[in-house]
Amino acid sequence: MELAMAAGIGFLLDQWIGDPEGWWHPIRAIGWLTGSLEGLLRRLFPAGRAGQLLAGGVLAVLVPIVAGSVAAGVLAAAGRIHPAVRFLVMCVMDGQILAAKSLKTESMKVYDALQEGDEEKAKWAVSRIVGRDTEPLSEEGIIRAAVETVAENTSDGVIAPLFYLFLGGPALGFFYKAVNTMDSMVGYKNEKYRYFGRAAARLDDLANLIPARLAALFLIGAAWLLPGFDGKRAWRIWRRDRYCHKSPNSAQGEAACAGALGIELAGPAWYFGVLQEKPVIGDGTRKAVAQDIPEVNRLMMAGSWMALAAGLGISLGALLL
Repeated sequence: MELAMAAGIGFLLDQWIGDPEGWWHPIRAIGWLTGSLEGLLRRLFPAGRAGQLLAGGVLAVLVPIVAGSVAAGVLAAAGRIHPAVRFLVMCVMDGQILAAKSLKTESMKVYDALQEGDEEKAKWAVSRIVGRDTEPLSEEGIIRAAVETVAENTSDGVIAPLFYLFLGGPALGFFYKAVNTMDSMVGYKNEKYRYFGRAAARLDDLANLIPARLAALFLIGAAWLLPGFDGKRAWRIWRRDRYCHKSPNSAQGEAACAGALGIELAGPAWYFGVLQEKPVIGDGTRKAVAQDIPEVNRLMMAGSWMALAAGLGISLGALLL
């Protein structure tokens, strides 16, 4: 039950504090480690396909193990001081792993810029939270990009971390965040990362296989409960469009949110100057508008609280059995 209690307190800390700008965050250390090892491994291994596949595989093994081991070591050191100190450190670490508030805060900067009528500022704000090229985006494209990010990252930033925190605490939580961070840095299918990033991308697919589907189900549940959303359509679009991305996980949350809001998401997008054709998700009963950004955040927050309640309920049930 200790893991569940720490996850609950960590969730509340994230809702209250989030990740204030200027504060050091351990994910930055994971990013630094990934970048440093990438440079080293590229020099150590041959430049061809086989060499880069092997180098990327070594990266995919080392970074999560180091991240999880450091987290476990910090907790062990805290436990030597006092069990209460260990629990407090665990709660803080759990809060750092979760990203519900920062996801809402960053996406709402896009909304605020659109409300000011400053499209360039909105493009800059959305460029901070998406991997695509933002310069070609229209106003509707900016809105859809922000909505897609919240929809997809409901899993990566909230549900998946909660899932692993309930299972194994901060050590497993930071192991997952390392996998997810690696994928965001090297898991591309362009010329540079086609082979080097393949292992990281496959590991991320595996790590998110269950959480992404849970996230979609919690979003659909939230759409049934909250006024202003269509739970029935969210379920139907999720069932139909959840595999519309090449990744087995990315479209899960997007399909649920597209249905709940009644808009189209995904479709063709520019990455590193190359247009990539992607299927459209949703029926698009109307055009996306700026108000869809706070609405998808409302959906994300409700789904996150539902996930927390489910995790606590399951943990309590297991304790009582």
